[in-house]
Amino acid sequence: MEKVLDKKIKLIWDFRGPTAAKTAEHYEIHLKEYVQHEEMKFDITGHSHLTDNHSIAFLVVAEFEMVQARDDLKPHRGEIYQE
Repeated sequence: MEKVLDKKIKLIWDFRGPTAAKTAEHYEIHLKEYVQHEEMKFDITGHSHLTDNHSIAFLVVAEFEMVQARDDLKPHRGEIYQE
């Protein structure tokens, strides 16, 4: 059973324009570095290309890590992570 503060939160960064795909892919590298450096509970990162001009990078954190990660990384938005 998942503890209350172990709920998974998906932090999302939006990138728009003709270089959005490459930027999102590159940003994921930095998110992986952050996970390793901060010894985060989950090692879940990724990127998705939504349209030709809109891509995202994301990081999944435990709820108890969310405030620190949000303040450090300044995501554009967040949502409950659905596996």
